[in-house]
Amino acid sequence: MNKTLITLAVLAAVGAASGAVLLYAGAINVAADAPHHPLTHRLLEFARERSITVRASEIKPPINLANPERVRRGSGNYDAMCVGCHLSPGAEDSEIRKGLYPTPPKLTANPEAVLDPQFAQARQFWIIKHGIKASGMPAWSKGGMEDEAIWDLVAFLQRLPRLTATDYTALVASSEGHSHGGLDAHDAHGDPAKDEPAPPVAVEKKGHTHPPGFKHTH
Repeated sequence: MNKTLITLAVLAAVGAASGAVLLYAGAINVAADAPHHPLTHRLLEFARERSITVRASEIKPPINLANPERVRRGSGNYDAMCVGCHLSPGAEDSEIRKGLYPTPPKLTANPEAVLDPQFAQARQFWIIKHGIKASGMPAWSKGGMEDEAIWDLVAFLQRLPRLTATDYTALVASSEGHSHGGLDAHDAHGDPAKDEPAPPVAVEKKGHTHPPGFKHTH
C-alpha cells in the first residue's frame, strides 16, 4: 500500500511539474484564431452550460415580457450593445464576431428554441447580467445596467428571431436608443438575515443615452 501511495505521489508531482514547464514555456496557444481541441471545446461547453443552468434555475422571469414597451426599450439597447456580436435580422456576420472565439451565438436564429421558454429567458437574463469568463460576453450589470433594463433586453430577444430587417430598423428607431439607468450611486441594502429590502432611497441615476441606431465607427 505504501509503495502504491508513493508511486501515485511521484506521478502527481511529475505531472504537476510537467504542466508547470508547459505553462512557463508558453506551449498553450491562447490566440483567438487557434481553436481548442474538439475534446477541450466540448468539456468547456459542458462546464459552461451546467454552471449557467444551476445558477439560472431559480430565476423567475416577469410575466409581462411580451409587453410592447419592454420590447421597444430593449431594442434600442440591443442595437447599441449587442448587435455587433449577435447580429441583426439579415446580417450574416460582423467584423468583431469573425474575430471572437468562441463565436457568439447568432440570436436572430433563436439558438435556444429547444429549451423550455421560461428557462431560456432566465438563462438569457443570467448571462446578460453576469457575463461569461473568457468568452467576450461582458457582465452588463457591472457597467451599470439594472435588472429591469436587462429584462427589457430579454423581452426583445423573444421577438428578435421573428423580425425582418425592416421591422428591426423601425423598432430601434422607435426606441430611446442606448438608454438605461446606471448604478453610480450607492444602493441601499436590507438585512441579509431577514432577506428584506431596505426602504427605497431616492438617488440620482446617472444613465447615459445614444440616439436610436447610433453606431460606433472607426
